[in-house]
Amino acid sequence: MRTGRLFGGAVLAFAASAGLALAQTAVVPQSADARIVRVQDQGQAGTRGPVTNLPVPRYVSLKGSEGNARRGPSLSHRIDWVFRHAGMPLRVVAEFGHWRRVEDKDGAGGWVHYALLSGVRTALVTQDMVELRSRPNPDADIVARAEMGAIVRLGECNPGWCRISGGGQRGWVPKTSIWGVDPDEVRD
Repeated sequence: MRTGRLFGGAVLAFAASAGLALAQTAVVPQSADARIVRVQDQGQAGTRGPVTNLPVPRYVSLKGSEGNARRGPSLSHRIDWVFRHAGMPLRVVAEFGHWRRVEDKDGAGGWVHYALLSGVRTALVTQDMVELRSRPNPDADIVARAEMGAIVRLGECNPGWCRISGGGQRGWVPKTSIWGVDPDEVRD
């Protein structure tokens, strides 16, 4: 069996600091904004954002190399977190005007201006040395491996597998080995 090379370049740079993707500057107490998230996180089917009419929750990615997450939805609120990786997948859990409340895979986050977010779908590899396969089948050939913490581009997904790409490689991985896609989500 022949396998491709490990993900390299910019993708692995994210893996080196997987646990340090955020810089904490303050402890976040409960606020009125938190109540918005709890109501929308209760999983009501068909929940739509009041501003965009897009599904909430939904996944987006960080557009630039840095994005401030604030305690509330305006520039006057203090910065609680700084996201530091371009393409980092984030989950939108609430909307207010030009602001989106986002969280990372660990649930950390805050309010981010919509201009800092992109609709391009990415995923975070959550399993070390996950095997990328040529087809969505556990018996398919291994074409590459990706390190835990790598940020990859998300392609099509079926009920159990997603196609990802990064570092010049692409292949299929089980949904359970990435974060940035819902378990029941299907993408063409």
